[in-house]
Amino acid sequence: MQELNFPKFSFRFKNNENKPFIFDEIRKKFVALQPEEWVRQHCVQYLIREKKYPKSLINVEKELKINGLKKRYDIVIFNPDGSIFLIVECKAPKITINQTAFDQIARYNLALNAEYLMVTNGLNHYYCTMDFKEQRYQFLKDIPDYNAK
Repeated sequence: MQELNFPKFSFRFKNNENKPFIFDEIRKKFVALQPEEWVRQHCVQYLIREKKYPKSLINVEKELKINGLKKRYDIVIFNPDGSIFLIVECKAPKITINQTAFDQIARYNLALNAEYLMVTNGLNHYYCTMDFKEQRYQFLKDIPDYNAK
């Protein structure tokens, strides 16, 4: 798999019927290793190991309904009170991050009301905070560490 713009992390792999799988610490199971999953697993490790978010507050690949349509978010970090702190949208490394990706995460956020958003393709990471009053996002250099929030 392609090297990404994240620190080096170690992962557990297995092959099943000649297909590679990677272990997801949050879902506690092996999942098919696709390019987007490679980015997702790096991002999860980054949030746990570098940003110090507790695993218990992280959720991966869950369904949500937006305007009656079923959608799936990549990663969500909850606040201890159950509100949503961060939504992460992961794309495969070959996918260029553009306005469409931001529109997608903004639509998800209409339902989830997260304080922070992150969009990554593993090579480029974009962070923003939501201004709900003005209905726009403001770009940041990074998201806060867990202990700093």
